[in-house]
Amino acid sequence: MPKQAYTVPLSAIIEETGLESIYMPCPPEERMVSSCDVNRPGLALSGYFDYFDNDRIQVIGKNEHGFLENLPHDLRTSHLDELVSTNPPAIIVTRSLPIFPELQEACEKYGVPLLLSKDSTSGLMAALIAFLNVQLAPRITRHGVLVEVYGEGVLLLGDSGIGKSETAIELLKRGHRLIADDAVEIRRVSAKTLVGSAPANIRHFIELRGIGIVNVRRIFGIGSVKNTEKIDMAIQMEPWNNEKVYDRMGLDNETMDILGISVPTMTIPVKPGRNLAIIIEVAAISNRQKKMGYNAAQELMHKLGMVEETGLPKGASSEWEKF
Repeated sequence: MPKQAYTVPLSAIIEETGLESIYMPCPPEERMVSSCDVNRPGLALSGYFDYFDNDRIQVIGKNEHGFLENLPHDLRTSHLDELVSTNPPAIIVTRSLPIFPELQEACEKYGVPLLLSKDSTSGLMAALIAFLNVQLAPRITRHGVLVEVYGEGVLLLGDSGIGKSETAIELLKRGHRLIADDAVEIRRVSAKTLVGSAPANIRHFIELRGIGIVNVRRIFGIGSVKNTEKIDMAIQMEPWNNEKVYDRMGLDNETMDILGISVPTMTIPVKPGRNLAIIIEVAAISNRQKKMGYNAAQELMHKLGMVEETGLPKGASSEWEKF
């Protein structure tokens, strides 16, 4: 299956980074950017175009500007013409450096947007790459609820009607925050990080069977919602099955694959009388402890003398059933 390509309009980049438009051949909403990489065209300005990617925004900083400044007029004109003729999404000059007339003429000739930034080159590139990584990230939409519990992004999964939204409401009453209900848009913003959010049209709303749609922001206040959050763990909620053996120790580190990233996962059985909100709070705290290198189950196994030199339990399952 081919990888889906995403784009972001140049207008969103201009708004995010505070760029000044020097020349714009068309409305910036119509100029689309598809690459999250940003390029400084030093080699291209010297005539080397092997491996040059014209899908990237080109950034001219102090070094490139100084190199062009020292070139004779004719040579500067030809180098800039050759660069702009590749038709990159946009060319940005940083540090409010003076715009070469030859550069503006080439941009007008080939219809390439020319922008000016007051920021340093490194600062602008860092902001651009971070913004583009989020906007152009691979993404999927999962049925579930995403909440922030003690700073941990917890993705609640399970069949419709299992109680995900009701559990989220209880967590909100306990001071935690809602990111998304029913549909969670998950983006892979780096090789290790997933970020979840709600589609704009249902953001801050939650559905409770028997009551209907509730605006969480209106009822619980602005502190009860958040637009985005990293996904640190997933909790699979399922009806209690008396014939199934559930993990009672937490020694096994289960994971699920989301967009190629392994996310720590727990399965929580649901039945009347279980306070799921408190259970999820403890699960979030436990997950944070594990990330910081502490595992309560391993410590208990050590105290019971059931841990070998490798740190792995010996006969832990059978021994634990004696208690």
